[in-house]
Amino acid sequence: MARITKKVKLFIVRMLAEFEPPTQTSKAVKDVFNIDVTPQQCEAYDPTKRTGQDLSQELRNLFFDYRRQANEELEAIPIANKRYRLQLLQNLVEVYPNNPVLTPKWAEQAAKEMGGLFTNRQEITGKDGKPIETVNSSISTESYLKAREQVLDEY
Repeated sequence: MARITKKVKLFIVRMLAEFEPPTQTSKAVKDVFNIDVTPQQCEAYDPTKRTGQDLSQELRNLFFDYRRQANEELEAIPIANKRYRLQLLQNLVEVYPNNPVLTPKWAEQAAKEMGGLFTNRQEITGKDGKPIETVNSSISTESYLKAREQVLDEY
């Protein structure tokens, strides 16, 4: 088992917090620090996993700080950007302009991107765009029990 310095530990914690799998993290440690670390060793630095339950409080706090930052900075990932995705589709159409199978799919994908199909925004309205009408009705316990008995008697 390789001896891991504080610098390597922080590197592992950051990669795992940014949703990199342990196998990819161990390869990155090998590439950057020239240290052989197993994926199981890396997984021990992920407090969301069973093997990482005994992680020190300092590294645990850093992990969750890095995880929060990773979730807040989604714009840093190019494919999370609508313009980038459309540019990718455009490049595919330019490289393969006469593809009868994929070109219509790419065009449909672009239309969905432009139409906002891939967003979390939802509008729920009533008839003709008006607010949904709600009716609050209360039923007494006695009325409920009578209606229930009638239904049960029919069967």
